[in-house]
Amino acid sequence: MEVVSDKKLCLLYVGTDQNLADQFLDCPDKVDFHVEKNALLAIKWLEAHKNVDAILCEKQIPGQSGIEFHKTIKEQFANDHAIPFILVAKNRDKKDLSEAVKNGIDDFYQHPLSATTILDRIQFLKELKAKLNKEKIGPPKGALQEYRIGFWKRSFDIVVAGLALLFAAPFLLLFIMAIRLESKGKVYYISKRVGTGYKIFDFYKLRSMYPDADKRLKEFQHLNQYVHDDVEPSEVENPEAESTPTSGTKLIGDDSEVDEQQHNLKRKESAKSAFVKFDNDPRITKVGKIIRKLSIDELPQLINVLKGDMSIVGNRPLPLYEAEVLTTDEWTNRFNGPAGITGLWQVEARGRSSKMSPEERKMLDIKYVKYANSKYAFLIDMWIVLRTFRAVFQKENV
Repeated sequence: MEVVSDKKLCLLYVGTDQNLADQFLDCPDKVDFHVEKNALLAIKWLEAHKNVDAILCEKQIPGQSGIEFHKTIKEQFANDHAIPFILVAKNRDKKDLSEAVKNGIDDFYQHPLSATTILDRIQFLKELKAKLNKEKIGPPKGALQEYRIGFWKRSFDIVVAGLALLFAAPFLLLFIMAIRLESKGKVYYISKRVGTGYKIFDFYKLRSMYPDADKRLKEFQHLNQYVHDDVEPSEVENPEAESTPTSGTKLIGDDSEVDEQQHNLKRKESAKSAFVKFDNDPRITKVGKIIRKLSIDELPQLINVLKGDMSIVGNRPLPLYEAEVLTTDEWTNRFNGPAGITGLWQVEARGRSSKMSPEERKMLDIKYVKYANSKYAFLIDMWIVLRTFRAVFQKENV
């Protein structure tokens, strides 16, 4: 969705890509564009100009990296935290994305770029940051608060995870054998997830789907229960329709890349949710239905708990493709608490017969963060654990 604004944007570009600079210089009616080739010159320019709307910086600039330059900006211009900072690179990978997320970079684009796309994105980020600061949805100064797990919670995690793995070992071996006999491929599933403070880690589960489940996602997208009723089936079934433009910028998922402009248009114009959930998912194996019903597929996450990646109770860690947009409104605060195997929205969802909307899930995640940072955090966790034991035997599977 294009953001329209009559005001010219003041944009500082730090880098040496003349082709990129020419794109912005060719639209003087939309942008007041300034180019500085290195960090030192850029700092001097920023000291003299306080009205900059955004900073566009190459991943590698003379003398230092773009991420190091961003750190310098935050240290020297603490009051300018609301200025969108966009990193660009000719090539990027998951490690680059992880570093950008950890350092609070607002967005990360890959060449070739479209000047129109960047300007629309900057306008969106400006309005979003202004809204966050006004409504105080996110933490102060646009940064994530540092959540520290308490002694009792961490002790509980270690004891419960250790004992559970010990007693569950025989059953795990049986189901591992059953998974392997039903379908070829690895019996476990590892994906990259984003947890507390946007920390990215390896997330473990028993495989409950056929090995080609990711490739079959588009085939069954029309069954996604989080797709709004007012979305036309053709919009969901054919996400690569010719009418949908592409930007050339890729978003990195667990094992694939998606065109960013297609992704954003689907989310905004078609009102699609980032969550994926099917009723009677045809990609799930027979053994998979059993282990999902009993939540046995979640048991390997106890290893994540012992490693300190997660807790027993917390907000579910998100796949990279859901956390790809680095600055969001509803989601920012939900990363200020622990990531967990079970949590508030899981027990609430299992205890009801109607479907839970993404908005309800977001509200429950943010609500739990408030609980997790209160003096009653451990007692609330125990309440959620007790509800979880009862919920795993209910019919509704979340």
